[in-house]
Amino acid sequence: MKTPRSAIPRIVRLHPEDAILIAIDALPAGFTADGIAAAQQIPRGHKMALRPISAGEPIRKFGQPIGIAAKPIAAGEWVHDHNCIFEHQELEAQVGTAAVSVSASAGAGAGAGASASARPLGSNAPAMFQGYRRGNGSAGTRNYVGVLTSVNCSATVARYIAEEAHRSGLVDKFPGVDGIVPIMHSTGCGMAGSGGGYDILDRCLWGYAANPNMGGVLMVGLGCEVLQIERFKKERSLGDSETFRSFTIQGEGGTKKAVDTGLAALEAMLPLVAAAKREPIPASELTVGLQCGGSDGYSGITANPALGAAVDLLVQQGGTAILSETPEIYGAEHLLIRRMQDPAVAGDLLDVIRWWESYVGQHGGSMNNNPSPGNKAGGISTILEKSLGAAMKGGTTGVTAVYRYAQQVKRKGLVFMDTPGFDPVSATGQVAGGANLICFTTGRGSAYGCKPTPSLKLSTTTDLYRRMEDDMDINCGDILDGISIADKGKEIFESMLRTASGERTKSEKLGYGDAEFVPWQIGAVM
Repeated sequence: MKTPRSAIPRIVRLHPEDAILIAIDALPAGFTADGIAAAQQIPRGHKMALRPISAGEPIRKFGQPIGIAAKPIAAGEWVHDHNCIFEHQELEAQVGTAAVSVSASAGAGAGAGASASARPLGSNAPAMFQGYRRGNGSAGTRNYVGVLTSVNCSATVARYIAEEAHRSGLVDKFPGVDGIVPIMHSTGCGMAGSGGGYDILDRCLWGYAANPNMGGVLMVGLGCEVLQIERFKKERSLGDSETFRSFTIQGEGGTKKAVDTGLAALEAMLPLVAAAKREPIPASELTVGLQCGGSDGYSGITANPALGAAVDLLVQQGGTAILSETPEIYGAEHLLIRRMQDPAVAGDLLDVIRWWESYVGQHGGSMNNNPSPGNKAGGISTILEKSLGAAMKGGTTGVTAVYRYAQQVKRKGLVFMDTPGFDPVSATGQVAGGANLICFTTGRGSAYGCKPTPSLKLSTTTDLYRRMEDDMDINCGDILDGISIADKGKEIFESMLRTASGERTKSEKLGYGDAEFVPWQIGAVM
């Protein structure tokens, strides 16, 4: 990176094959880089042509195509969606041809009796966090009680129960409990009782109930909905217990009686949930959902590769990271396939890519509809450009499995889960899959938090961090000032361990999370 005097705008060329450079700072018209003068002002985070580019010629960033030139582009010209257009090319994707830098450590589970919440940087000891060991052996980073709803018709009762439990001071009697979170949604009826739409909601509800960050669960229904609580329980051989209770508004005799029933159940459950204590747990028990929202031209330069470096450290410790947002790895799938050792896993990824192409086509859309106006204002021209940066969150490890939306994640290492790109929907699938921590990069300033799973927010620039310091946990913008991606990755990994041990994130301090359960809805609404 060229970083002359601070008064001179900074630029970077990311790969020798790129015919563009990135304006780290805004470039005034006439600014000269590599002997090429900017033909106009180039906004910060955007691209400038380093040489003439012919119409139809692929335009590359990170050495990979991000689109083609819609018309001849002169050297020094601003390159963006007015002259760089989407064209997806099938690129060679041979399984297992990419070298992977790290692998899961078989011995990462050793040392569970250590007293430290995190091992010091540079130590050879296994990384640890202070978490909750659940009865089924899973490990939680938080200790919530969830009030789940089988249908939107019971959402208000769930909210009343949670609000009254907090307002009355009931939760305050049990400081070992992080809170009561209502898990409300907009469906559960007016749908078929089988098929994709039903299965997704069913998996999401079960995944949240089973997430290790939940110490106890109430499940509230109306009584006549399609997603019946008794069916839900029967299919899982699940009965009511000290930490799982269920009832319906109709069965209890109306709203007020249902709220009273819920509060009585909480009063009995909270002492048991509060009895759970944090204990040393190896980092191999962390399952981290990877998210990026409000991406910009810096995302693939700072926050995403830095998070990828942290993922490499996590996988070295035997932990799990979930890369998702299928529309936002579109155009980078060949890079992931090269990191897979099993052809069946590669086939699973290609299957979901083809499904998305068909799904979007049925609605008269394009995969290139994904970049939002904010993404484009931040310097992203096509979905291919966005995807190349987004895929960097997965680091450099092998990809061990591909999961459908909200499926329980069982494999260790870096896995992929098929989700939409819309962040709340994607994160809901990851939490349902077992994520006990989320790391969320943003360039435009996504305001997001999640319960029961804490979300660390990583800003792509120092400017964003300063403007939204109440929301941002980690500033990755200092990479532009010379901090190495490896060092930033270590900082993120250590923050993961502290957060898993109970340190509250900015979004937790702001109270985010009660409205962020957003299951993916597909299928007809009847």
